[in-house]
Amino acid sequence: MSIRHGLLALLSRGPRYGYQLRAEFEASTGSTWPLNIGQVYSTLSRLERDGLVSQVGADDEGRVVYRITTEGEAEVREWFATPIARADRPRDELAIKLAMAVTAPGVDVREVVQTQRTATLRSLQDLTRLKAEAPALPEEPGERAWRLVLESMIFQAEAEVRWLDHCESFMIRVAHTAPAPAPAPDDPAPTRPLPEKETRR
Repeated sequence: MSIRHGLLALLSRGPRYGYQLRAEFEASTGSTWPLNIGQVYSTLSRLERDGLVSQVGADDEGRVVYRITTEGEAEVREWFATPIARADRPRDELAIKLAMAVTAPGVDVREVVQTQRTATLRSLQDLTRLKAEAPALPEEPGERAWRLVLESMIFQAEAEVRWLDHCESFMIRVAHTAPAPAPAPDDPAPTRPLPEKETRR
């Protein structure tokens, strides 16, 4: 998720200070993408530089309050209206790991797949339990946001298990169809025993 646009979306609800933005960001995503306060303030600094937010003074406790500008509102509207391209998403570390394992000498790819499947299934069980414990129709906006994030994580975990099953099946097919290694060019030709008559001469 874009922290930049996430903070803009929160500020579109009204002025907020840094710790408030962090708390609401994490509440909306169920702490799936935890933020440290340094990330929040460095992002706010860049947003202010770009003219998308501005400071409106401080609250009673001295915390700097930010509000979204007209330009910031236009950017967040465009963000909501624009689909996310797969090329814009972070690299899939698991896909890269398996791609490297296939070509790395001495790596048991099926073992890598099985280890990952076990971990993913365990995570899927935890996520499914969280869903079962949550209300089916949350009333609060924050609870609805968390429900959608939770279900997204469940779907992703299920898809990952299916893909890992495919990887294992693929490796099995490759192993069964791979040709036997040819003898090295400098290997001596196999000796053929002489016929019995020739051995008596």
